[in-house]
Amino acid sequence: MSFCRNGLRSVLGAGVPIRLALAVLCCVFPTSVVAQSSTPATSQEGTPSTLDPQASGASTGDPQADGKVLGYISGTVIDTSGAVAVGAQVRLTRNGQSAPQDALSGENGQFSFGDVAPGLFQLTITATGFQTQTFSGTLHPGESYIVPELRLAVATVTSTTEVRGGLTPIEVATIQLKEEEQQRVLGFIPNFYVTYVPDAAPLSSKQKFQLAWKSVIDPVTFVGVGMVAGFQQASDDFSGYGQGSLGYAKRFGAGYADAVSSTFIGGAILPSLLKQDPRYFYKGTGSIRSRILYALASPVICKGDNARWQPNYSAVLGSFAAGGISYLYYPASDRDPGQLFLQNTLIGLGETSFENVLQEFVVRKFTPHLQRHPPVQP
Repeated sequence: MSFCRNGLRSVLGAGVPIRLALAVLCCVFPTSVVAQSSTPATSQEGTPSTLDPQASGASTGDPQADGKVLGYISGTVIDTSGAVAVGAQVRLTRNGQSAPQDALSGENGQFSFGDVAPGLFQLTITATGFQTQTFSGTLHPGESYIVPELRLAVATVTSTTEVRGGLTPIEVATIQLKEEEQQRVLGFIPNFYVTYVPDAAPLSSKQKFQLAWKSVIDPVTFVGVGMVAGFQQASDDFSGYGQGSLGYAKRFGAGYADAVSSTFIGGAILPSLLKQDPRYFYKGTGSIRSRILYALASPVICKGDNARWQPNYSAVLGSFAAGGISYLYYPASDRDPGQLFLQNTLIGLGETSFENVLQEFVVRKFTPHLQRHPPVQP
């Protein structure tokens, strides 16, 4: 039996784009683009921030009267996905100054401080749902100091009920899920069902369905299903569908139905009912052997919403359920229960194990703009 037929269900489902990429691409060449703005920042009102001369260190209204040439500090605040962070509080403090100066990042993520006395300074950046960041530097007389991009890290959960920054677990999960939805291998292949946060907050049922929906409507999912359908047509898999445009449409429809059913059943419905997490938790530490064994066991072992490891009933039962549903729309000549149920389920679980081994050692390297969270301890 050809690859397209044996591996259909494993190529589809929650990992459609990733599995297609692993099956089709032979080599990858990641490209990173680092852009830094040097445009003077503005306040939220759109005009440069002008501060009181005394607050900025000048004892009179005329900077030159004290023999000091004041300078200018500006920068940009971004979040873990690389998007600008609007409304982040930036506090400027300097040696010998009792009263700090505050500014908010504007719609372009930029902030600025004008008429700043030269010398050592420190910036403290705070925003709801993110860890506090600091930056130190030295401003020279008359200098326009442009701070490198300040990237905010997502706040982490300290327990099931207490969260840093005063957020609830649901609020932290929302922030972390937003970050996961930005994960794209090579910058375009979705990799939503992997978390690099070792103590990631559990997802609510609504968030599990949100993640499944975002996966199945992603353009790369449609492209992946279309390519698999093309391979099947070329090798005349599921010959009962026939050839021509109608045959291709039937193969595409069956493939997309597989993707939707397996993603929603194994990634949203059962995880919600059984209170299990459908994501793969990146390990990232320990011996190579321990990481390989961890990845291989992931299809049958998962983390529950209570943060405890348990049998992955959602993935196993979801695979069987998706196979049962496919019995309704595949050609009668291909409705072999042994293939649709047991064989395809076992092949799917095996390929998931292999995929997660690649997640441990390969995929992360080709996913740009990832927040580098501490790895799981062995």
